[in-house]
Amino acid sequence: MDNLIFFNPGDSIANFHDYDEAVRSAQIYRQNHVQDGHVLVVKGMESQRQFDIFLADNEISHDNELGNSKPYKVSKKF
Repeated sequence: MDNLIFFNPGDSIANFHDYDEAVRSAQIYRQNHVQDGHVLVVKGMESQRQFDIFLADNEISHDNELGNSKPYKVSKKF
């Protein structure tokens, strides 16, 4: 999965420098907090060593475009 998606960095649930830790945390968050929708582990375009967790519902599109968005590549979807 290699989709380019835009998010507001302030909407990030968590930030990690270890991919495996980000995946584990996303799985736990999905299990404990999200009934519908997806939790995404994304890689920032500026840093190859930084991974963020976002809710898929927070994706910024032209319909809900709000100022401060940055591109991310989806690494894992739960």
